[in-house]
Amino acid sequence: MNTGSTRNRHKDDPGAASGGFFVPDLCRVRSVFMLVISSELMVMLLAMAHARGQWLDWNYFGLVSLLVQWTVLTSAALICLARPWLSGLTTPRATLVMVTLVALDVLLFSSLAGAFLYPESTPDHWQAVGKSLLIAIIATLMVLRYFYLQHQWRQQKQAEMTYRLTALQARIHPHFLFNSMNTIASLISTRPEQAEDAVLDLSELFRASLKTTERIVPLREELGLCRRYLALEQLRLGDRLKVEWRNDPALEDQAIPPLTLQPLVENAIYHGIQPRPEGGTVVIESQRSGQYVYLLVQNPKPENGASEHQGNRVAFSNTQARIQTLFGETAVLKHSQQGDLYTVTLRLPWQTASSKQ
Repeated sequence: MNTGSTRNRHKDDPGAASGGFFVPDLCRVRSVFMLVISSELMVMLLAMAHARGQWLDWNYFGLVSLLVQWTVLTSAALICLARPWLSGLTTPRATLVMVTLVALDVLLFSSLAGAFLYPESTPDHWQAVGKSLLIAIIATLMVLRYFYLQHQWRQQKQAEMTYRLTALQARIHPHFLFNSMNTIASLISTRPEQAEDAVLDLSELFRASLKTTERIVPLREELGLCRRYLALEQLRLGDRLKVEWRNDPALEDQAIPPLTLQPLVENAIYHGIQPRPEGGTVVIESQRSGQYVYLLVQNPKPENGASEHQGNRVAFSNTQARIQTLFGETAVLKHSQQGDLYTVTLRLPWQTASSKQ
């Protein structure tokens, strides 16, 4: 296929854009089943309208149902086989081809049915064929219009989701970058060597923050960013900050949105470790249970209601919005307090980053 010509067609016709063909895959059982049910309901309405003195003309219903199901199934098979070629056409041309295929299919079967019901060529025979063709064309155009509107709606939802993810991720970036730069500034005059190492760590955080096009990364990358961020904070807090890692190596490829754990770890430090003169321990844990992966960030209970700090609520709500936008209702973010410990738990469906992308 000529890539340049395809690109030009996409520019001229938004319906044939890179989002895919607007007609669902009629090779799938679910799609064929929905077509069969929809066509059967239409036949029932026609039989009810045709009935005289009763609710339903069963003889008419049986004959028309047989004709419609044959035409629906064979037309679906033809469109299924022609789908790779149709997807390269503009929307109007693809629509014209599909309507023509259905019309020829209906003409063939209605002619055969008419020859069976009307052995001799009569006006009734050709009138029945003409009605069948007209009904088939109108019904096909209505169905294709419905498919096109559904396709446009899905494209719009996808664009909205991408914009929302980028906006949510951008709201998190200034929060940790500002605090990290403050940490480096405090080290330059007293510990320049460590400040240099901190700059390298911060550069990796900057690199991650600039990757706004990545919706999913492996868990090992997210944990690596957390390690760099914690290295920066340990330079500032010293022995007051202790970190305990409890990670399952088998979950290194788990799919996770970028910069998801880091804001939670940052909140654990700023609201659970920094206010305490004696400091405390931050625990970062990952484990799998069935079809779900659980990521936990645990720290000493914040003092003086620090868990309700505005920044904490913003990071929590942003992270929750991001995971639910990508994974749906199966992704859950919650927090709890037990004794002197405050725990944030992130539940994600178990899947690798490569399969999610």
